[in-house]
Amino acid sequence: MGKNLFIAEKPSVAREFANALKYNMRSKDGYLESEEAIVTWCVGHLVTMSYPEVYDEKFKRWSFETLPFLPAEFKYEVIENARKQYTIVSSLLNREDVSTIYVCTDSGREGEYIYRLVDQMAHVGDKDKRRVWIDSQTEETVLNGIKEAKPLRDYVGKIDAGYTRAIDDYALGINLTRALSILYGAKLNNEVGNTKYTPIAVGRVMTCVLGMIVDRENEIKSFVPTNYYKLNNQIKVNDMVINGEWKVTEKSRYFNSPKLYSDNGFLKKEDAQTLADSLPKTIRISKVEKKIEKKNAPLLFNLAELQSECSKKFKIRPAKTLEVAQSLYEKKLTTYPRTDARVLSTPIAKEINKNLTGLKAHTQLGKFADEVLNNGWHENIARKKYVDDSKISDHYAIIPTGNLSAMGQLNELETKVYELITRRFLAIFYPVAEYSKIQVEENADIETFFMSAKTLKSLGYLKVYGLEEVNDLDNIGNLDSLFNVGDIFNCAYSIKDGKTQPPNRYTSGSITLAMENAGNLIEDESLREQIKGSGIGTSSTRAETIEKLIRLKHINIDDKTQVLTPAKMGLLIYDVVKEELPTMLSPKMTASWEKGLEEIENGTISKQQYMDKFENYIRTQINTLKEKHKNDDLSSEKFAPKPLGINCPHCGKPIVATRFGYACSNYNKNGGCTFSVGEI
Repeated sequence: MGKNLFIAEKPSVAREFANALKYNMRSKDGYLESEEAIVTWCVGHLVTMSYPEVYDEKFKRWSFETLPFLPAEFKYEVIENARKQYTIVSSLLNREDVSTIYVCTDSGREGEYIYRLVDQMAHVGDKDKRRVWIDSQTEETVLNGIKEAKPLRDYVGKIDAGYTRAIDDYALGINLTRALSILYGAKLNNEVGNTKYTPIAVGRVMTCVLGMIVDRENEIKSFVPTNYYKLNNQIKVNDMVINGEWKVTEKSRYFNSPKLYSDNGFLKKEDAQTLADSLPKTIRISKVEKKIEKKNAPLLFNLAELQSECSKKFKIRPAKTLEVAQSLYEKKLTTYPRTDARVLSTPIAKEINKNLTGLKAHTQLGKFADEVLNNGWHENIARKKYVDDSKISDHYAIIPTGNLSAMGQLNELETKVYELITRRFLAIFYPVAEYSKIQVEENADIETFFMSAKTLKSLGYLKVYGLEEVNDLDNIGNLDSLFNVGDIFNCAYSIKDGKTQPPNRYTSGSITLAMENAGNLIEDESLREQIKGSGIGTSSTRAETIEKLIRLKHINIDDKTQVLTPAKMGLLIYDVVKEELPTMLSPKMTASWEKGLEEIENGTISKQQYMDKFENYIRTQINTLKEKHKNDDLSSEKFAPKPLGINCPHCGKPIVATRFGYACSNYNKNGGCTFSVGEI
């Protein structure tokens, strides 16, 4: 009987699998082995797609003649600095005594892709290959995942989507980056004063996100504020001054009037004053309405929501939040972080008492878990909105596992993020929070003023967030005891100036939410969940997209506020893309590509159907650019070498900018100076 081989995505995870298996494993170079099994690991990606020049040396030079670059079969190669581990892993995969391979890379599209590339490159034979799909790294979950591992062939849709996504990003990046760099690279580098040539990087997701940030900046800069004027009244009751606000109603003389800015404001101050002067000095209470408003705990965290919340609360980037969430996952404290779901699955809901029981030992939050269990609030969770299998694709929401063994290993930030996740989790079991909401209408002639108040009557889930007792939210919460229908009061009137505000700039957190919702920044949490569809990028790639834009200096980030603004190069690239490839800036189109990848994964369409459409898009864009610029002399004066005012470090002669990069003015591979930056 052959050995089982377990292959994880990184060494730390491999050790957790080895510990869970409880075999007497010996450490070897790049793997662990016992009589029964072998455990090894990747170090992220071991294999990548080859550069175009690997296909043919002619592709090394950036030229319109070699575009579009869409080979019939794409090539792959081992990443050089990962070659040692690749050699170890590939030899283990092909060992004669290995009969069953358990794929234990991260349970998602990217984890699948990482393993499949190694399998493909190593030409692994027809062995029993099984997929371990887990949501946490607790020993119980790991062992259960191994026990229930399904054949790798059951995940063909997921791997097809993984391959397709990588090819998309590669092919689109190669073709459109080269095309725009040939046309505008030298010009843009000269404009920003780069001393090192930077290509005009274009990406399927990256360029769309840049467009969102630039569009928002343009919206802010072009914003013209509107002044408006509100009319208020003041009533004195029991030594309290209570304010009411005028709003237009159907009986008002200003109903549908062009003088209004909105239903409660005027465009001109004199019109507000005219109304005030015309009103009597007394008002009559015409309506007192009281109702109970119930508020449910928010849905659980998915990665985008967690990144947004951490950006607001802790002023950290999405990439840092993902790093912390991954660390908590690997320490067995929380479940898999790269998830889009905000609900639990039915199976996990049935066993949720295990998570809660473990949390009872938490120093600060254990009392809430204890209260949930003592009251049996967890027993009907499956009947609530927090459990919905239809809203889960790969993994349920991020929740605490209840395993607290690694709590002592957490740093300050990890502790904060863990508590954020755990409070969100505990809150869903608590009763709703209840508010007493009162609205009073008062009539002055045919005009109506409104006043309202809201009082917290029952804490419910808010207790988990730190409120220990009921506090009035408004010092006039008892409006219903102050006023009765028919009461008449003396009143005064005042005018309050207002001004419309431009939209807010994106932050690293809000852009993540906007990406999840296909370019729409929806502030209301419940509405976000209702309209949620295919977003821009995926939960596992959005943070890296933002980081790449920062690294390329397309956008800037204020680390204190997390506010994002376009950099000079980003603005220039946006203008070029808008002129030449405007569809690349469309969130709807980018989201439709992501939707297509989901359809491949779900088996709705084939990989080939998707690729035919995608490659046709690239061909159309390249051919359109060729036709548009067919009469351009790309070696003309606009691309003629331009002195930069600095001298060559090799021979001392002037360095010039060319259409392909920067080089010594005496550059010549055959006998001249060889100093260059870029492809000359």
